[in-house]
Amino acid sequence: MGSKARSPTDQGGKRTGRGSHQEKIHADTLWQCDFVSKPMWTMKGLVDLYFVVFLHLGTRRCWISPCTLSPDSAWVSQQAKNFLMEAEDLELAPKYVMRDNDTKFSAQFDEMFKTSGVEIKRTVPLSPNLRAHVERFIQSLKQECLDKFVIVAERHLNYVNREWRLHYNRERPHEARGHLTPGCEKPPETNDAIRPNDVVCSSRLGGLLKHYERRAA
Repeated sequence: MGSKARSPTDQGGKRTGRGSHQEKIHADTLWQCDFVSKPMWTMKGLVDLYFVVFLHLGTRRCWISPCTLSPDSAWVSQQAKNFLMEAEDLELAPKYVMRDNDTKFSAQFDEMFKTSGVEIKRTVPLSPNLRAHVERFIQSLKQECLDKFVIVAERHLNYVNREWRLHYNRERPHEARGHLTPGCEKPPETNDAIRPNDVVCSSRLGGLLKHYERRAA
């Protein structure tokens, strides 16, 4: 009798470690998602802005939605649609999307994925380790970027998130990918020695995010 393929969470809600067998099997088709909030200063005091992040396990590529003050069902489902279109363009269309039980993830959000043939995997309560990769991504986003800014407008946060996303996907080496960036498919083919004058530095967000690369020939 043939064995039945398992989904990313078919282990009784347990996780066997960062490089678990099930995650490796589904890495190319599994995205994890979560909500993030960031306070914004207004004339009436602090209010929370919300946005959704998605992280692809295979490449560690991220997608970040625009922010909103009102993450209602219509807004959340629109972000799901936008994410699906971009994932398709990147040839990283999901088979599974893993999320927690946050009530902001509405039935309409789930339905947007189901109609596209994507299976929603809801983690059991109080089990953040099941989405450890996206949790670690959010921690990096906050510590390396968002915590450095006082946000004063929605477009301000969208700009900061957009710059972080470009930096993370294109410029920031990732240890889990052999120090390649999430957007890089293979290392550069060169064995030439690099001299100090061959290296140039580019930056984003006023120098907060820096990237060093070889000067173009």
